Amino acid sequence: MTTFFGVFDTVLAGLRVALFWSAAALAVVFGIDWLVRTRRINPFNPVARFFRGSVDPLLAPVERRVVSAGGMPSSAPWWALVVVVVGGIVLISLLGFVRNQLIGIAFAAEQGPRGILRLLVSLTFSVLQLALFIRVISSWFRISPYSPWIRWTFQITEPILAPLRRVIPSVGMIDITPIIAYFILSLLSSVILSAI
Repeated sequence: MTTFFGVFDTVLAGLRVALFWSAAALAVVFGIDWLVRTRRINPFNPVARFFRGSVDPLLAPVERRVVSAGGMPSSAPWWALVVVVVGGIVLISLLGFVRNQLIGIAFAAEQGPRGILRLLVSLTFSVLQLALFIRVISSWFRISPYSPWIRWTFQITEPILAPLRRVIPSVGMIDITPIIAYFILSLLSSVILSAI
């Protein structure tokens, strides 16, 4: 198992380096493309012609999204860079999360049935807290609760929040029950885990 995690860590470290240098190279390419689009580089220059013929078609989907959202077409390279960087960060974070979960599962398996029970309790409370967090963030961006990406958070947190709303009043326009529920779940998790 140790060799597996050693290989996983090596691959993850290599992926971090590769994504960093890819993002750096794309930053240069997108920066030049932005200079071409804003005519800071002569449009008849061979570099400008190359970028219009090779890079701009690749950025066309991003440009359409930017324009449909009311943005300027010249900002498409920067938005593409944001997507690449955020996508890389999310990928590395997800792989790190998977690694940590695999380590937790391996450690729980070594502990026997008690370790597996502790792992299941911990994962259950972590999923509930994550659902509360996503629900709060989605309310800030006015994402529909019926969206397939968000609906599950409402389904598993509403049984917790509905009773709290009957007891705890709102503070002005702010519903503080998700914050209280988060802390109650943290407290309950630590109590149950210490009892196991």
